[in-house]
Amino acid sequence: MLGAVDQGPIYALLALGVFLTFRILNFADLTVDGSFTAGTATTAILIFNGVNPVVATGAGLLAGAAAGTITGLLHTKAHIDPLLSSILVMLAMYTVNSRIMWLGHDGQHRSTIPLLNKTTIFTWLVDHRLRATWVSVSLILVGVIIMVVVVNWFLSTKFGLAVMATGDNPDMAAAMGINTDLTKIVTLAVANGLVGLSGAVWAQYVGSSAIGDGTGMILIGLASVILGNAILGTRFIWLMTAGVVFGAVLYRVAIFYALKVEFLDAVDMKLMSAALVVIALVLSQSKSAHALVSKLTPWRAKSDAPEPMSAAPNQFSPFAEVDSAVQEASAAGFVGYAPATVSAPTSADESGGPPC
Repeated sequence: MLGAVDQGPIYALLALGVFLTFRILNFADLTVDGSFTAGTATTAILIFNGVNPVVATGAGLLAGAAAGTITGLLHTKAHIDPLLSSILVMLAMYTVNSRIMWLGHDGQHRSTIPLLNKTTIFTWLVDHRLRATWVSVSLILVGVIIMVVVVNWFLSTKFGLAVMATGDNPDMAAAMGINTDLTKIVTLAVANGLVGLSGAVWAQYVGSSAIGDGTGMILIGLASVILGNAILGTRFIWLMTAGVVFGAVLYRVAIFYALKVEFLDAVDMKLMSAALVVIALVLSQSKSAHALVSKLTPWRAKSDAPEPMSAAPNQFSPFAEVDSAVQEASAAGFVGYAPATVSAPTSADESGGPPC
């Protein structure tokens, strides 16, 4: 059980990256599957070659950020569709990650890098038999909380506000003088850097890196974001990022108990991940579920603080149906907020000036 709780915060770093691209930037980014493996492969091969694990972890972060930057450049400079550009990078990263794994000092071509008897950031915990204990959970969670604070700070800066404006309405953001190309490239780099960092920590936690590590990671990130935001709400940015961490832990605990079922095995994990995403999406559109969650989260009932991510759902967002359902539930009185309808004045008498 504690092992699952241990792994949740590690996946939370991945989920934070997915949160930035899908939720904030409104960019359907599938680079995640490639950038996660880039983080595991880069970190593992450097540790395998005797590099300090902290330096190797930083290199894994940079490898993921590089993948995200390429996706951003393909979309903004080559004018390729966001989804297609991320798919192209994801496919290309398979070859890149394979080549990275061949950079061992022994010159062998391998698809798996073992880290047995190698020093990692978890070596001290393993030597003192503290892995999968409350000590390791606390230490990992502290590191994740630091990254959550960094993400919240990033989104609170002027550049972060520009990123949110770009995600909400890129044409309007560009008309206001925001360099939307720059906001997209930087955000994709930051998001995939978090994904690469998650992969770097994961490789050291499990003690190996494999070429297929990143397969299906986008589902884990989406499940964490959907679960966390559905339960804790989207009223404040800090609440959304905290919900991402909570959703990641909840996801790992759900997988842990699912694997205890007799007829399920580890090979069924991807299927269970997809099923959890489907369940989360269905429940997030249920008015009854919203009514129940609103009772458990009283801060949702404050009518003077509307939930920003549900007040004006973007039809192009992968969360569009969820946001629309939240808005409908709000209007029906479940959440306690109904956006006001404002009609534009149509005459000089109403507006106090000449008609527009």
